[in-house]
Amino acid sequence: MAEAATLERLLELARQLSAVDKIRLIERLAPEIEHELKSYTRTERKSLRGLWRGVDISDEDIAQVRRETWSEFPREDI
Repeated sequence: MAEAATLERLLELARQLSAVDKIRLIERLAPEIEHELKSYTRTERKSLRGLWRGVDISDEDIAQVRRETWSEFPREDI
């Protein structure tokens, strides 16, 4: 029965190859990898520019949140 190919087993076998054979292995694998990478479809990222447009946050709102956040710091149980 054939042994299952794992990354560790393949690396172990590849280390036993001569330098020339390692290069030949890379030359054979590189086109396959390149083909696989080209088949992936990239999802277009949505721009975050204007994300906060129309949101009104005042300096007082920020100050209030800071007060609430830091009101119990430093705590005794930390």
